[in-house]
Amino acid sequence: MIKEVIVVEGRDDITAVKRAVDAQLIAVGGFGINKKIIDKIKEAQKRQGVIVLTDPDFAGNKIRQIISKRVKGIKHAYISQKDGIKNGDIGVENASPETIIKALKNAKYEVKEKREEFEISDMVFFGLTGKSNSKAKRDMMGKELGIGYCNTSQFLNRLNDYGITKEEFKKAISKVNNIIDKEKYNE
Repeated sequence: MIKEVIVVEGRDDITAVKRAVDAQLIAVGGFGINKKIIDKIKEAQKRQGVIVLTDPDFAGNKIRQIISKRVKGIKHAYISQKDGIKNGDIGVENASPETIIKALKNAKYEVKEKREEFEISDMVFFGLTGKSNSKAKRDMMGKELGIGYCNTSQFLNRLNDYGITKEEFKKAISKVNNIIDKEKYNE
């Protein structure tokens, strides 16, 4: 049972999340987020808290941003594109119950104060940008940290905005590097 209300994009997402957890859900109906829906999300946030779980694509990110601007203090849960794809279609509705549960457990709050714990030099140093495998590495890191996949700039912002600590980051990068090393060894 999840105490927060989970906000998703559509009916198929509701079905997928209900297969994974017992929770109340609100579907925003894609970009059709109107004042009535925002008011409903605000009320849910006041009473129980809200977790936003949108598709791992451009539209899902845009919807997440719209909600974030209008409703403060919400949590964000992410699934990776790899975990949300089926027959070329990307969405929460394609994720396994295990993936959805893990995403909800790893949901993060945006921190209120502006943090600059991480800088672009960290992205370069750890190979999260500028290397042939940087995209795959960011994808793995996003999954490990529960902040989803994104480009280098967005990844850096999420590290800072979601209050990821250096310790969490080091633990995740170590795990990701071990996986990559094992894959190279097995080739």
